[in-house]
Amino acid sequence: MSRLADLAQYAGVSEATVSRVLNDRPGVAAATRQAVLTALDVLGYERPSKLRRSSAGLVGLIVPELTNPIFPAFAQAVETHLAAANYTPVLCTQVPGGVHEDEYVQMLLERGVASIIFISGYHADTKAGVERYTTLRERGLPITMINGWRADIEATFISNDDVAGVHLAVRHLRDMGHTRIGLATGPSRYVPVQRKLRGYQEAMDDLLPGSDQFVQTTLFTVEGGAAAGRRLLDQGVTAVVCGSDIMALGVVRAARQAGLRVPEDVSVVGSDDSQLIGFTDPPLTTVRQDVTAMSEAAVTAILEEIQGEEVAHREYLFAPELILRGSTGAAPRG
Repeated sequence: MSRLADLAQYAGVSEATVSRVLNDRPGVAAATRQAVLTALDVLGYERPSKLRRSSAGLVGLIVPELTNPIFPAFAQAVETHLAAANYTPVLCTQVPGGVHEDEYVQMLLERGVASIIFISGYHADTKAGVERYTTLRERGLPITMINGWRADIEATFISNDDVAGVHLAVRHLRDMGHTRIGLATGPSRYVPVQRKLRGYQEAMDDLLPGSDQFVQTTLFTVEGGAAAGRRLLDQGVTAVVCGSDIMALGVVRAARQAGLRVPEDVSVVGSDDSQLIGFTDPPLTTVRQDVTAMSEAAVTAILEEIQGEEVAHREYLFAPELILRGSTGAAPRG
């Protein structure tokens, strides 16, 4: 009875539902059944023999936070592909002041996970050491990283091509007549940010040679975007490329606070194509990450390594796509 209560509390269902799942009875929704099976694995209870074939094991999934919509999108896509392969995903979410990535890793190792997938973790921070990942590889644990290439980590990396993404945005704005184009992005210690900075410089040099370049690095938040937007607007830019959709919403806010219209006075381009971003006011032009394809590739790589196949530990770059909506328009006259 104690086990039923523990499982019911963790899965958020009744003890009767847990009993039906454990006895493999019908009448339980697939999502509910999966929640109970996950509770079994995470809490360390042995599965009944009739259920042991329903999962090949646990795979840890560590994400930085869920307030930025791109991370739940990745988590959902990765979990879907893992579940299709009969693996139980264990989602670990970091929040400021909460459980650290290293603590999550230790918890996952204690649960006997078959592998861990890191999404924009400390591997993406060039100021963070890589010893934590080297240790995992020395244990023989397969790991895969999404966004944040580090050459000294022996793992498969799945990355959005940030250089190409910024180039797409700058070309679009140039074609709309803009010459004073700014970049607002996150802290420069992160690998994706460094690539966005390089992409911006290369695109401006290539497409608008001799034009002034305007860069603001700040936090990956609405407030960070607003602060960067105010500084860029004070410098007279007519268009801003942003490091994330959330930051782009901050730039739109800054423009409106300055009495400017989007896109009549200033154009704004986001990055990621997060869920619902097409329903903002105005709908946001953005550079889309191929979340579905990237997630499928990450899961495929990890499963091949779990199964003992030879896996090339290298980075796979996925091409972004420019999604045109209502936040960009022709450069204002004068």
